Amino acid sequence: MNAADNVLSLALEGRVLPGADRRIGAILIDEGKLDPNEVERVLKLQQAEGLRFGEAAVRLQLITADDLRRAIARQYELPHLLPDNDTISRELVVAYEPFHPCAEQMRALRTQLQIGWCNTGSRHRLLAIVSPGPREGRSYIAANLAVAFAQLGERTLLIDADLRAPRQHRIFAVPDRLGLSAVLSGRADLSAIVPVPAFGSLALLPAGARPPNPQELVSREALAELLREVQAGYDVILLDTPPMKPFADARSIAFRARSALVVARKEHTRLAEAQASVRELADTGARAVGAVFNAF
Repeated sequence: MNAADNVLSLALEGRVLPGADRRIGAILIDEGKLDPNEVERVLKLQQAEGLRFGEAAVRLQLITADDLRRAIARQYELPHLLPDNDTISRELVVAYEPFHPCAEQMRALRTQLQIGWCNTGSRHRLLAIVSPGPREGRSYIAANLAVAFAQLGERTLLIDADLRAPRQHRIFAVPDRLGLSAVLSGRADLSAIVPVPAFGSLALLPAGARPPNPQELVSREALAELLREVQAGYDVILLDTPPMKPFADARSIAFRARSALVVARKEHTRLAEAQASVRELADTGARAVGAVFNAF
């Protein structure tokens, strides 16, 4: 065994890189970011200046700060996606860039929901994601929030209940031949729910085929029956919805979920529209658990 191989062996076995630094070194080696000769250079700088392994590797410009952040995410078993993933949408900033300010804001939203909405005494939680009008970020918020809950290990189900212009199947790159529309019309069962392999505790029920009568479908008792059935297997259930104007679908969905998160977009949503949405939710008996001011 030559000197470089010996250093690589020591780094992987932890006899040189103690504790968390050993893990970071092993992860960077495993990902092909460092080779044995580079490991030796990192170790020398680490020992000379008392740096962490990752810090020393960045100082030597052998890896980037993003490389180190991804390695740290992997070290702490935070489910995430690598930049070279060419299937799942880049809109999932919580997964692709877990340390991005937007991802931090999404986790802050998750925390607020845990404190408020999740802490209502109910073991299972249903939440409709609604907005006054189109292009305000409902699907974006719903998808990232679902990933954020899954990253906590919560058994999370995301239901694309927007039967008019569904997007979740494209965001997560899953087939949508069967989905919610088929379940509500009695043509499919819960096998239409698709696991999302990149996030072990996340599953998606896509919208499926676009029906000619979306409002009638989501108003049926079948939606209530579906929600009762899936609650046995999930801790968090999020429902993406169509815009509240001009459609009535979101109100029907929120009525079944009993709770809703209102999404408004910077320089797009009028305050009066957001306030009207909250009143309309209250009229259905649904509780507006909060509002998100989407600036992304």
